[in-house]
Amino acid sequence: MIEVLRPGLLSSVQDLGRRGHAAIGVGGAGAMDSNALTLANWLVGNDAGAAALECTLNGPRLRFTADACIAWCGADGELRLDGAPLPTWRPLPVAAGQVLDAAGLRRGARGYLAVAGGIAVAPVLGSRSVDVNAGLGPCDGRALQTGDQLPLSDAARPWLRRTPAWSLMPWPWFDPAPARVLRVLRGSHFDALDPASRKSLLSEPFHIAAESNRVGVRLLGPALQLTAPLELVSAAVTAGTLQLPPGGQPIMLAAEHPTTGGYPRIAHLIATDQPHLAQRRPGETVRLALIEPDEAEALRRRHATALARLHDHLRQRLQELRCAP
Repeated sequence: MIEVLRPGLLSSVQDLGRRGHAAIGVGGAGAMDSNALTLANWLVGNDAGAAALECTLNGPRLRFTADACIAWCGADGELRLDGAPLPTWRPLPVAAGQVLDAAGLRRGARGYLAVAGGIAVAPVLGSRSVDVNAGLGPCDGRALQTGDQLPLSDAARPWLRRTPAWSLMPWPWFDPAPARVLRVLRGSHFDALDPASRKSLLSEPFHIAAESNRVGVRLLGPALQLTAPLELVSAAVTAGTLQLPPGGQPIMLAAEHPTTGGYPRIAHLIATDQPHLAQRRPGETVRLALIEPDEAEALRRRHATALARLHDHLRQRLQELRCAP
């Protein structure tokens, strides 16, 4: 069991999302940074989509009531275990009674805490992800609160005797640097932007608004305009869709996006770069670059191949740890 001593700014149980229900208006939710969630899970021997904790900007304070094996990937800062600095991007044994404090995440916006066996909250519509905006999922569909107790799977028996000397190199999986350009595809209404707006979208910096959340990342910058007003009906949208509301400040849809939207869809962030957007903090810069679909597909395949190779390597390393005296 994990006891929540302090919930942090926005901490919630997440997996890789709720699939197959968009036709009835139920969104996917899931981790904002799928790379960090996947790697944290693999480091403790879980499947990629096991339920873990997503912690935002200012993380929680947690007490473990039983021995466990954990891993933290993603944003870091003043992470401590019983007051000592917490090693990250590696498996770590935790003893019953120890307290993890993730206050003050400074580099990156979201960190992920995985526990061997996964967090054993009851699934809702096939997923353990909490959709905070919709109020759907385990934990009454809400973020963590002080006093919550998160059950752990029976498979969470600790198998790690000591912290390994090795850790994962965060790059290329984790790069919150604002200098990194995010790549987009043309949206259905890209050509409906006036020439000056098309140029601004791809050459001017935008900044992440404080009002951004798990539904959408609001980008503040030059006001974008259409050549002429559009009469649109709602159409399917997904994570990464860049919508343009009447005010001219675009919104990049995120994990808890609605299933349909009626604003012009001017671009789409490629899947490979969505975890990098998830790690940008309010006020940080976003720059966009346009690529073609075949390049985006090549990047997706390269990313999937690299992840698969890393998974094979990690399984071998974890087997060595299990067999170590």
